[in-house]
Amino acid sequence: QETGDLECNMIDTHCHIDFEDFDSDREEVIQRAKDNLDHVIVSGYSNDSNMKVLKLSKDNEGFIYPTFGFHPVSSQNATQEDIKIAHENVRKYIDDIVAIGEVGMDYFYVSDKDLRERQEEIFRGFLDLANEYKVPIVMHVRDCEKKAVNIIEDYEDIPYFVFHCYGGILKTAKRIMNRGDSYMSFSTMLCYSKHHQDLIEKIDLNYVLTETDSPYLAMRKEDRNEPVNVMKAVHKIAEIKNMDVASVDEITTNNARKIFKI
Repeated sequence: QETGDLECNMIDTHCHIDFEDFDSDREEVIQRAKDNLDHVIVSGYSNDSNMKVLKLSKDNEGFIYPTFGFHPVSSQNATQEDIKIAHENVRKYIDDIVAIGEVGMDYFYVSDKDLRERQEEIFRGFLDLANEYKVPIVMHVRDCEKKAVNIIEDYEDIPYFVFHCYGGILKTAKRIMNRGDSYMSFSTMLCYSKHHQDLIEKIDLNYVLTETDSPYLAMRKEDRNEPVNVMKAVHKIAEIKNMDVASVDEITTNNARKIFKI
């Protein structure tokens, strides 16, 4: 228990504990997180999911915070009505959510040109909303990080941009750091992905957040990830950067507190 105090500041800035993967033991998962972390941010990814994360935040006030989004892989097949409802809910609950997200584009799963254009159109709609309400945006921009950096230059009133699960190249990461209002989130993938380890070694922690993306990105493919495992990402960063865990924790947690006002 010696490290208890050190380890009680961490924040999982991105997870999906509203998923049915957690239906059998959600309360236990949340309790494990409460025992070890300060806060958990649960990211909505569809209209149903947004309502579920809102309820989770109400049931765990002051610990769980929600963001409302629409996952890009789903958005390409969404109807105009679906997107309209998503926008209406953002407006309705703007005081309850800490950011808009996760939203964005996914060029890993989507190669069709028309579908990619549709993703960008929907992404820009959410950027317009974040710009209008001056709230942070959490972005899923897999395999199109450079394009996303170009797109966000059009939006001057969004206070912070978060590149969730950043996996782009170092050159783009440097552009993100140079903006001053943009952050890259690193997950438990750090424990096993050489690419992410090489990135974090060269990225300034003043632009870094930590997350799990639970239930995804567990240590083994067949396992289910959970928020408490964000501690593993923080420990790995400390190891790679040859820093003490408390310092990594303090820097990344303060970044999250500043962005999400928690």
